[in-house]
Amino acid sequence: MTHRITVREYAWLTASPVARPSLDRAQVPASAFNWLCQLSAGFRKNGAALVHLEDQRWLRLDSYVGVLETPCGTSLEILPKHTEEGSNPVPGRKLLKRMIASALDMPARETGPAKLERFDAPLSEWVMEQFLAGLDHLVKRGMRSDYLRVEAAENYLRGQLDTVRQMRQPPGRQHVFQIRHDIFGPDRPENRLLKTALAQICRTTQAPANWRLAHELRSLLNEIPASLDVDADFKRWGKDRLMAHYQPLRPWCKLILHRQMPLAVAGDWHGISMLFPMEKLFERYVAAALRRALQADARLVTQAARHALCEHLGAPMFQLRPDMLVEHAGRRWILDAKWKLLDTADREGKYGLSQGDFYQLFAYGQKYLGGEGDMVLIYPRHSRFDGIEAAFHFGGQLKLRVAAFDLEKGCLINAPATGLPLRNLALS
Repeated sequence: MTHRITVREYAWLTASPVARPSLDRAQVPASAFNWLCQLSAGFRKNGAALVHLEDQRWLRLDSYVGVLETPCGTSLEILPKHTEEGSNPVPGRKLLKRMIASALDMPARETGPAKLERFDAPLSEWVMEQFLAGLDHLVKRGMRSDYLRVEAAENYLRGQLDTVRQMRQPPGRQHVFQIRHDIFGPDRPENRLLKTALAQICRTTQAPANWRLAHELRSLLNEIPASLDVDADFKRWGKDRLMAHYQPLRPWCKLILHRQMPLAVAGDWHGISMLFPMEKLFERYVAAALRRALQADARLVTQAARHALCEHLGAPMFQLRPDMLVEHAGRRWILDAKWKLLDTADREGKYGLSQGDFYQLFAYGQKYLGGEGDMVLIYPRHSRFDGIEAAFHFGGQLKLRVAAFDLEKGCLINAPATGLPLRNLALS
């Protein structure tokens, strides 16, 4: 039986009993504790850190959110730490679902606010529910079929005779025809992937509604074979207009089949495990919200790579990649999103700002803006941070503003001060 544990970023985990379990301190089975240690060692080899081993009894999670399913059956749900206080996991779970849906650019039909409010299940079940709803809609609309070339040896002639193979037959088999023909059927890469993801849901879901719908759909897709090479089939996923109705299912299918998303991390154990670096997820969430809010003639570029910090032997070195570059009417803005809780009242402690971030933005300003223009550092809004009103001046005409982003409404607070070309500044 699956043992579900819900915590937040930077939570402490131990295999020993915990007097007062909370979202920041929890007990996990010893087998799960040991597996997390092993998994973290693999992450460190790739330059990431999943957990920090404080001693032989405690682990501290890093800035990853999502779901981890261990081989022993423990399901660890890690939620965003968007407030310092709070013992209720529901707001964090709803926020995480909304951020993932926005980062994956899912249609509003599947991930509207009302849907998120009603579905208060662990993240893994929510992802499976989204996939099943999309697959159910696809099946009702009609799945695409394609012609599949078949080469066979038959006692009768149909299709095209393969004369080369026919002539190479040994004596005594002249009565067997080597033929080629096409079969029109649903055996194509997209359908094979959907069938494979559906089979995994049938094995892992514990929600009655998901289990029932999954098995109903499985019977309808019975004639479609499972994918034998998931990576190759994803590369062959059609993107033409005839396959447009398949596109909403692709990111959910990727998540369920635990192949690496642009911002997801998967371990060697292939349970329903999805981990997202919170910094990247917040960056995607902010970029998606701003792209919707910008004026029609404004352009937003993420991870622009037009300039490097310096050159060496005629080649650029140390690429400069701001999170977002906005261009409109000859003007440019540099924006960087940082997942960190600041404190507006802590002026003595520089509000919690990082000197390294300011060095980074200064370099962006020199290379992308020529030392003149506006830059914005964006942090999540919470009870002790509503943005910093006064700008930070680097000298000349280069200045930086520190803005707050409302996670619930999905908009910048006091957006007019940034000068960004947004459609309706009154709503920001």
